[in-house]
Amino acid sequence: MHVSVQSGANVVTNPDFVLQDFEPACLQSYQQGELQDRIELALKELEDCCACPRNCHVNRLLDEKLVCNTGRHAIVSSFFAHFGEEDCLRGWNGSGTIFFGLCNLCCVFCQNWDISQQKSARECTAEEIADAMLFLQDRGCHNINFVTPEHVAPQIIEAIAAAVPRGLRLPIVYNTSAYDAISSLKLLDGLIDIYMPDFKFWHKESARQFAKAKDYPERAREAIKEMHRQVGNLKFGPDGLAKRGVLVRHLVMPGQTDEAAAIFQWLADELSPDTYVNVMSQYRPDYRVGLSDKQGKYQAINRQPYVEELQAARAAAQRAGLTRLDQRGR
Repeated sequence: MHVSVQSGANVVTNPDFVLQDFEPACLQSYQQGELQDRIELALKELEDCCACPRNCHVNRLLDEKLVCNTGRHAIVSSFFAHFGEEDCLRGWNGSGTIFFGLCNLCCVFCQNWDISQQKSARECTAEEIADAMLFLQDRGCHNINFVTPEHVAPQIIEAIAAAVPRGLRLPIVYNTSAYDAISSLKLLDGLIDIYMPDFKFWHKESARQFAKAKDYPERAREAIKEMHRQVGNLKFGPDGLAKRGVLVRHLVMPGQTDEAAAIFQWLADELSPDTYVNVMSQYRPDYRVGLSDKQGKYQAINRQPYVEELQAARAAAQRAGLTRLDQRGR
């Protein structure tokens, strides 16, 4: 993929990656009368909760809670036009991010731990989330970007169903850790335009130690394959903004270049060499790692990655045959 940066967005020169005509997937689902059925199925997931791989089997419709500490309604921490995302998402007016509170992972290095590990915001109904979506659209944002949505996929379906009849016409981004249930992703088929999973770990032991989910690598592989089945490789509009497809992020962590290499090779072999990948460099010790780690339990990741490790990760992506690497490497 050959790109040049102009006006905050990628100008795509390969016509295979350009959509001349775009319509949000959720609009077609709405026009075909599918949204009410999706809501009913989503609520069944909450009734005996299997909305994510934790499979807690509590009745969240009755506000019962377990791992994610989220009951009937999603917790929204904030929503705003975000200019820190990839160029193809933020464009010139920003990505319309809606940050959900709490999480189904327990990453010991989480930079947003005050949101993901503590209940620091209020619950919002589907109509209130729809209000936020339409506000961001009116603000001029290029897309609606759901951040940390894994544990509230059913509530997201309700919110989309509430927003589309009121005029929502933006691409919807599902910005996830990839610790998603296949059942939830299938309910989102035809509602989500851009899946943006972060493939964190390749080894079970790393996932167990650092995210408290030893099945993360397997679940992530399953989830990303399902995402790719639904929307394919990332494609752009004539304006250079992402419209549909999968954008994979990988956060380079200290001492884990072998895991990065394995992840990149899997993406090239099992998805496509044309998978759009952002090799991210902004890891820093935070939350339980760092000064608070007095016993040295997380010493292996208690530093920022070396420049050589970042270079090795990017070289591994190229060696795997991935041809579409984000130019900024944020």
